[in-house]
Amino acid sequence: LPGTTCVLVSFPFIFNPCLGCKDNTPQWAAFIYYLPFIIIFQFGWAATQISHLSLIPELVTSDHEKVELTAFRYAFTVMANITVYGLAWLLLNFQVDQPDRTEHLGAQDVPIFRNLSLIVVGLGAVFSLIFHLGTKEKPYPPGSLPQLEENTPLVQKEPTTPPRPLLIWKHWLLEPAFYQVAVLYMSTRLIVNLSQTYIAMYLTNSLLLPKKYIATIPLVMYISGFLSSFLMKPVNKWIGRNLTYFVGILVILAFASWVTLAGQMGVEIYGAAVLLGAGSATILVTSLSMTADLIGTNTHSSAFVYGAMSFTDKMANGLAVMVIQNLHPCPTELCCPACVSFYHWVMVLVTGGVAIAAIASLCCIMVWPIRIHYHAVCLQGLSGAGTSYGATESTEGASPSSAVN
Repeated sequence: LPGTTCVLVSFPFIFNPCLGCKDNTPQWAAFIYYLPFIIIFQFGWAATQISHLSLIPELVTSDHEKVELTAFRYAFTVMANITVYGLAWLLLNFQVDQPDRTEHLGAQDVPIFRNLSLIVVGLGAVFSLIFHLGTKEKPYPPGSLPQLEENTPLVQKEPTTPPRPLLIWKHWLLEPAFYQVAVLYMSTRLIVNLSQTYIAMYLTNSLLLPKKYIATIPLVMYISGFLSSFLMKPVNKWIGRNLTYFVGILVILAFASWVTLAGQMGVEIYGAAVLLGAGSATILVTSLSMTADLIGTNTHSSAFVYGAMSFTDKMANGLAVMVIQNLHPCPTELCCPACVSFYHWVMVLVTGGVAIAAIASLCCIMVWPIRIHYHAVCLQGLSGAGTSYGATESTEGASPSSAVN
């Protein structure tokens, strides 16, 4: 709830002109103005995303149910994105009759993005309210001790099997599988986020397409991803996690090859957008399912796992954007003739180049399957004596959700 509130409060200011700024206002002043709103938004977005993802292993335990729930989550995410781009397309089309309109983005489009941000915040607030009112959490996480009642004996008459110790945050840092999944998830997010970030510049600056394409092409991508998400459960059940991810990476490589070989594209860009959308949906849903498999029954520390994955994602994406912008050939203007080929190769590298790194990470997981170990935990009894359980016990063969097939 605090995360949602931070997003609702900060998002409108990010997509509105700087209050009090004029044409001669220096860029550093505008930077200082927007900085706190961006920080608040990123904190709120991360808090909302991590807590929402942490509910997946809480709500379901079966591997295939995790894939299904993750696919449904992605499908509704895509529906939200389709709504945003659909609204953007409508707002841009409403501008057609304006006498001062141009085919490329400029200062005259500021009111469009301001109105779009306000509409998005309003819709988001409504659905966030529905989520908070309609989603019921479990009273205590699985594996924790249930509350005692009057007729519950304090001492069991017969010895029972000692409970399997639960992993806490410092135990995850000792697990090789934790880093395997983190690298794969980071590679996935680099492909998805960077392609979404630079697709608009590629369309307008490299392909020189009208500005309406920055709404229609992402719309096609998200529709393709939306339809692909419904195939995730049967495909995962049929060929397994690893091969499903590999198929998605092959689709991404097909998109990168198409962009590389085709210097200029017209209507063919719609076909390339279908490939990028389907591939992105496949690898993102599968990597999130792998993360849920890694967590298994350790749902009490799932927020730490998703938070760590999100941290690697944000750091990698931030560094990648900084490197790309520092390599921009037009430092003193928005775009020059050199940026035509620049954004072309950026799209190739952020999809095809990162996809090769993702394949290397996937091969690592296939050679050394994901396994987690339970470390020794001391449980204090009523007499004060400590009992140690599960010293570095491997989950191999103990639980179907411990290993990713």
